[in-house]
Amino acid sequence: MKKQEMNRDWIATAATLSSALPYLQRYDGAIVVVKLGGHAMGSDEAMDTFARDMVLLRQVGVNPVIVHGGGPMINAMLDKLEIKSEFVNGKRVTDKATMDVVEMVLSGLVNKRIVQAINRQGGMGVGLSGKDANLITCDQTNPDLGFVGTPTDMDPSVLRHLFEKDMIPVIAPIGAGRNGETFNINGDTAAGAVAAALQADRLLLLTDVAGVKNASGEVVTELKATDVEEMTRSGVIAGGMIPKTETALQAVRSGVRACTIVDGRVQNSVLLELFTLHGAGSMIRPD
Repeated sequence: MKKQEMNRDWIATAATLSSALPYLQRYDGAIVVVKLGGHAMGSDEAMDTFARDMVLLRQVGVNPVIVHGGGPMINAMLDKLEIKSEFVNGKRVTDKATMDVVEMVLSGLVNKRIVQAINRQGGMGVGLSGKDANLITCDQTNPDLGFVGTPTDMDPSVLRHLFEKDMIPVIAPIGAGRNGETFNINGDTAAGAVAAALQADRLLLLTDVAGVKNASGEVVTELKATDVEEMTRSGVIAGGMIPKTETALQAVRSGVRACTIVDGRVQNSVLLELFTLHGAGSMIRPD
């Protein structure tokens, strides 16, 4: 005969599930685009936790879309192949040889690792790049930077077909040019473009910081677009946070309901952000 004592941990778990009901109802059928990068891509354990959270989202009726980066893996492969990079104003010049490696690493190694992690958790992950089904068409961002692209035309119909089959799209930030070129796209930019094209309910940018901080160094949990602009003008938002807040602003002004810069170092951060009052970062909304 099996016996089990009811302890506080189990009771707390049940209470957490019960309190999540309004959020589960709120996000039923919603599209949530998640930019995966940083800590969550590091260890196999962190990847498995992230994948399990994505499968859980799909299980409760959310349509998650994952857009990933992979800068450190690209750098490691370029070093291994002894391909030297040139830089212009601190930005890498992506020549043809570099672009081949970028596509190989992002669409091959990184993308399929995420897909496999989702499938191990019982989900159905499908790997894509922006080149598939005309998902992302790019124009060259700056000729001085080589094969770096800015998304200009989006066709998210393939993603909607995957939603209908309960599949989880995993997108490598590679875009097609108008004349057969292949372009590397900044991961945050690609995620923002996908979210806008889908008119997503939420865009979550996973980072290795706690969120947007005010002048006193405290994390601000909710901001309007004008707040972000003012904090940028005054120098409170600076450095590596600027490209992320710019992506957030563009997304919310293109029809995405809200964008949150999420602390991806926190375990189950996506679930915390969507299904609890606490959240896990800084949410930016349109004015």
